[in-house]
Amino acid sequence: MPPTTPKTIAAALMAAGQSCRTSVTGEPRGPLCGMGICFECRATVHGVPHQRTCQLALPQHSPQSPHPPSPIPHSPSPHSLLVVGAGPAGLSAAATAAEAGLAVTLLDDNPALGGQIWRGPMPEAEPWLERLHSAGVQILSATRIVDAPASGHLRAERAGQVLDLEYRQLVLATGARERFLPFPGWTLPHVLGAGGLQAMAKAGLPIAGKRVVIAGTGPLLIAVAAYLRQHGAQVLALAEQASPAALARFTAQLRLSKIAEGLRFARILRGVPVYPGAWPVEAQPGGVRLSVRGRIREFACDYIGSGFHLVPNTELAQMLGCATQNGSVLTNDQQQTTVPGVFCAGEPTGIGGLERALLEGAIAGAAAAGRQPTPAQIAERDRLRRFAHRLDRVTALRPELRSLPRPDTFVCRCEDVSFERIREAAALGGWRAAKLLTRCGMGPCQARVCGPALEFLLATPPDGLRPPLFPTPLSALC
Repeated sequence: MPPTTPKTIAAALMAAGQSCRTSVTGEPRGPLCGMGICFECRATVHGVPHQRTCQLALPQHSPQSPHPPSPIPHSPSPHSLLVVGAGPAGLSAAATAAEAGLAVTLLDDNPALGGQIWRGPMPEAEPWLERLHSAGVQILSATRIVDAPASGHLRAERAGQVLDLEYRQLVLATGARERFLPFPGWTLPHVLGAGGLQAMAKAGLPIAGKRVVIAGTGPLLIAVAAYLRQHGAQVLALAEQASPAALARFTAQLRLSKIAEGLRFARILRGVPVYPGAWPVEAQPGGVRLSVRGRIREFACDYIGSGFHLVPNTELAQMLGCATQNGSVLTNDQQQTTVPGVFCAGEPTGIGGLERALLEGAIAGAAAAGRQPTPAQIAERDRLRRFAHRLDRVTALRPELRSLPRPDTFVCRCEDVSFERIREAAALGGWRAAKLLTRCGMGPCQARVCGPALEFLLATPPDGLRPPLFPTPLSALC
């Protein structure tokens, strides 16, 4: 494989064998999520502290986008549609609504459009970007929503500048993030999320010839392993926590298109050992130990990608008052939430993959323009939702995984809080007591990493949601 050149600061640091930051207890840390959620890649850049280096291009590079972002407006027209999130669901919603005649503003946290699945850029995103451009969609990239101070009003932050956005209608397409489970050694710099490792490879981390182990659960593992192998990595093992029986039942219910996709991945991964009923139990410098059907196997490797399926990003929807159920935003046939004028599409409504995201985005964009979904669209969405429910069942975490962290294993990475301390504090009063007594969940990631893990480990879901949604300058809150 030809050598790659790092495009982001985080990828350059990893390529040089350097950590991004030193934790509060002195541990070296590197990127975990690769998408600006975990804040483990933060560093001081040009004298500015706490910069998320996975989102910052090296000076000789600029964010890749065929259409430069529009100038920052003071406020879009209150009659406009605001779409938050520029992954597949957001692109589909924005293009559909704009082509129906609405004035649309599309906003995303990342410097380039496409979300995590089309991070790159990737050819699959090009037709959607062309549609946005042709329809006159206004694009605000590298812009984060931090507060919802009033009905019809969002507050954002972009390069230190506060931006107030008024909207008449809103589509939430905020995507999802990986679920991480703590195990001894998971804070080492060479341990990343599975999607995080792929994001770093797309950002230019040299992966050719590197020994990689992928472990966790969900179809993302297969896609990541295939991507890395296509780019020259030595994938030593793919460990899936689901049992062989559960995987067989799931595969037997797949449509022919999904089976064909699986066969394509199988050809790419020919020769890679795949271990069902397996998961990581300990990472060490230069290696990892897996539990494989009850036996421990050791692998010497350069990188470990570990992720346990996905978690919908529902924080903004909850702040707006949208009802949720089982961790997902509730919507009707038009993708309308329980808040008038607010629609939701894609992963926040449930982890369902690319096809569902595009379809729900199209339905939401059309509904914002006053158009009803067709019976065919509703039938297809219902089919995709049934597929998502089957996927949820096969990726349900095994009870054995609750024993992964040792008492001294850090669960809250931002504040370096051990599992034992959190467990003792939570016994006194749940999540709130754990926060008050240990600062768990009070770091920059705001429980996006430790919250889902503790919900599984201790059956203690995070309670309460307060602005800002992300760390932001004080000026944005005043």
